[in-house]
Amino acid sequence: MTLAASIQLALSTVIFLLAATCAKYWALAPGTLKLVLTIVLYSAGNLIMLRLVREVGMSSAFSLSAVIQLIAVNVIALVYFGEKLTITQSFGMALAILAVILITFGSASE
Repeated sequence: MTLAASIQLALSTVIFLLAATCAKYWALAPGTLKLVLTIVLYSAGNLIMLRLVREVGMSSAFSLSAVIQLIAVNVIALVYFGEKLTITQSFGMALAILAVILITFGSASE
């Protein structure tokens, strides 16, 4: 992955994390401004992802984005918002991360 693609991935991730945080704040206390900000942030993140898809391909772009967001969003939810996961949910999270890793890096070994 090129430096430009890595920067785009990092930027889209930060934007998606901000959007997810805004969405949580909206869920806690709905308001028009929070909703509009959430939509704008998700739209900006997706526009960056479109560029990334063009550069590195759909499977790589979305797989990498998915695993990074899966981990980062859960860190925010668990640490910042104090949410809890059950044992079953934690196991599912670990399997989801493993699945995305296998999908992303599995083709390199063949």
